[in-house]
Amino acid sequence: MPAPQHVACVMDGNGRWAERRSLPRTSGHRAAEATVIDVIEAARAAGVQWLSLYAFSTENWQRPGSEVDYLMRLVRRVVCKHAPLLQARGIRCRFLGVTDSRIPAVLARDFADLTTLTSRNRGMTLTVAFDHGGRSDIVEAARSLIRDQVSAEAVSEETFAAHLPHPDTPDVDLVIRTSGEQRISNFMLWQVAYAEFMFPPVLWPDFTAAHFVECLHTYRQRSRRFGGLTPLADGVSPA
Repeated sequence: MPAPQHVACVMDGNGRWAERRSLPRTSGHRAAEATVIDVIEAARAAGVQWLSLYAFSTENWQRPGSEVDYLMRLVRRVVCKHAPLLQARGIRCRFLGVTDSRIPAVLARDFADLTTLTSRNRGMTLTVAFDHGGRSDIVEAARSLIRDQVSAEAVSEETFAAHLPHPDTPDVDLVIRTSGEQRISNFMLWQVAYAEFMFPPVLWPDFTAAHFVECLHTYRQRSRRFGGLTPLADGVSPA
């Protein structure tokens, strides 16, 4: 099987990484930055065309205010720091979510500026899910269909998908969730319908390019049947 076209990562384990070292949770978030850059570079080198990273969910607003404030400042610093690298690599960047009024205006502008800066790039597309919820995306798509007065009979999977945010995004082929937790946490629910899932036990700040490449190798060993059967060597499917 070829390399996955679209890989999505749930970057889990920052808090536990810090706690195991008797450090504040913010230290785990800060340590995650290096992993993000390593994974972006590894994905690009491996020929992955679409990489989606789950950075902040709609549910994450429930975390302590001090942690949320820190995350907002950290993400802004990371975006500004690495914008030149992403541009130099020819990576197109965009953001999924970013609708909550609690997002600082300066951070929202940074997101918009990075999107504009890299919009003409034709390399890998990097989507950062920030203030994202898969259910919210589905609800918004339904609202969009209603606003466009699409009849019930005209609604298909294709027309529904066309009303999702960034409708040109292909379905996810591989989901990687670090830290060993085995759930999707409301991430790109429509797009992961037939994805392969991997749950490496390593915490995100310890997840390396080698771990990422190993996940790609494991993916290539799998057989994706999409509800069908795997043909035998002679071309005949099993009964």
